[in-house]
Amino acid sequence: MKFLCQVWFETAEIITLTEEEGRRLTQESIDNDNRLRNSGHIIVANALRAPETARTVRVRKGGATVTDGPFAEMKEHLGGFVLIEAKDIDEATSIAATFPVARYGIIEVRAAYDIRFPNE
Repeated sequence: MKFLCQVWFETAEIITLTEEEGRRLTQESIDNDNRLRNSGHIIVANALRAPETARTVRVRKGGATVTDGPFAEMKEHLGGFVLIEAKDIDEATSIAATFPVARYGIIEVRAAYDIRFPNE
């Protein structure tokens, strides 16, 4: 089964990291991702840029509007995602617990639909 692990950072905490702490966290995360990739669990993983770099798109009544920034003010922000393969939610949760970034926020683990298209 596929599971999406959303990495939610405590914004106030993650911005206090020093440059060195940030580099160390990044390297620990890369090392962990490589270990999980080698074991066949990671499908894709990526970090996201800061929320203020986002744009929010809404389509209503046939027209699109675009605003700068995230959808809402929040004390946590989506900092990245990891799509993994696991046998069940328990294994997926155990895998998510190995993510070094979990020390600075939370990891939401959610099963993904496995939608197949006729031409696949």
